[in-house]
Amino acid sequence: MKKTIIYVALALVTLLTSCDGFLTVDEKGKATIPSFLSDPRGLRAGLLGAYTQYYNSYDNEFLKYPEVAGNMTSLNLSSGSSMLDQYNYVPNPVSATTSYYIWYRIGEAMANANNIIKYAPAVAADYPTQKDAIDNILGQALVLRALCHFDLVRVYGQPYNYSADASHLGVPKVDRPLGPNDILGRSSVKDIYAFILEDLGKAAALLSDSHATDVHYVSLQAVNAMYSRVYLYMEDWDNALRYAQLALNGESLAQGADYINMYDNLSTRGEAILRLSGADLTGRQKEFYASECLPADTLLSLYDAADLRLQLIHKDGVKQCVKYTATTIPDNQPKREDPIVFRLSEMVLNAAEAACHISGKQGDARQYLRQLLERNVGAEKAAQVLDATADGDLLALVQRERVKELCFEGHNFFDITRWKQNLVREHNTNSTVRSLAYPNDLFVLPIPQYELDANENMKPNPTVNK
Repeated sequence: MKKTIIYVALALVTLLTSCDGFLTVDEKGKATIPSFLSDPRGLRAGLLGAYTQYYNSYDNEFLKYPEVAGNMTSLNLSSGSSMLDQYNYVPNPVSATTSYYIWYRIGEAMANANNIIKYAPAVAADYPTQKDAIDNILGQALVLRALCHFDLVRVYGQPYNYSADASHLGVPKVDRPLGPNDILGRSSVKDIYAFILEDLGKAAALLSDSHATDVHYVSLQAVNAMYSRVYLYMEDWDNALRYAQLALNGESLAQGADYINMYDNLSTRGEAILRLSGADLTGRQKEFYASECLPADTLLSLYDAADLRLQLIHKDGVKQCVKYTATTIPDNQPKREDPIVFRLSEMVLNAAEAACHISGKQGDARQYLRQLLERNVGAEKAAQVLDATADGDLLALVQRERVKELCFEGHNFFDITRWKQNLVREHNTNSTVRSLAYPNDLFVLPIPQYELDANENMKPNPTVNK
């Protein structure tokens, strides 16, 4: 029954979105949407469809892009990788490319979320005894819409701090299901971030579970985690720290085998706050890291020999990311992956980074770093590292630990650009690009050509020849 409901919900996207671009729509089937989403059962089905569509965007090109565009991976050139253009920084805006698919898949997820957001209030009014459950669905849909905008603006817009007032071009603000006359232009990055925060504020008022009870669904804890990440990108250090603390919610980091099992056994939560369910779906990361993409030597060189995390980038003595090769999977689905969106270790790192920038908070930054280091290399080594690190060098230590902790989870390239760093790869990289200076027009993907052709209000990103 669950699979049938999901696939029915996915059909809503086909009815709503035309092949000309996700910001242009087809009137065909419009009457079906309000009918389908007219009761709590339909809303639940629509929510499952929205999660599935977001999974499709996240587990395909979007999760791969910040890794291959970054500086801690190496592509197997003989594999014919679909990510080769991004690895070599020759992005292509035409169909069947990374630029095309990220835009298109996130647009599908956004369409489903917007339908739920539009129709949920009317359903709550018609079914007052189920208002709490409907409000919960609405809150989750608002976070999914916020995630869609956040992902899009990081790929197609320069980082928030690129201009002094974040007035540079972002992406369209899609705050409703679009009709045939809705041809939107690009909002500023500042306005997109404000819209994201607005959605999160609405969601926080609707969700009450400060501790995630089922990490495959958005909780208030996930809202706080996203707040922390968004404020970190905005360099609002006080709020980044505050919401990281709320997301941590007094929980401890996963330790030892529990930490490794978070990736190896999908029946365990570990320290996940939100992870996407790949049930009945085919994951794309497992094959990608098995045959196409390897940890770079630069990444391997960052770890202490006894670092617990080395188990996640080695397999049988050979360098390989194994964060997506679970051996214990519910319902025995060998192609299933449950990629992590937010987890506690990221919140610890967010808190540490924010504290580094707040006067008088360096001691707090050390305490957050101590939690992470003690889990990964033991108390003695952690003390040695921290004792040898002056306050002025704490931020560099946070950045280095972030690279090691969050590798292959969709952060690397976005961290490089928000830190305003040059892209520098290992000396023996097999990419045609060894380094790129910040700022750089190549640090954003081109708007897909099909969207430019369909939408006269859409401004393109700069065309760059290396």
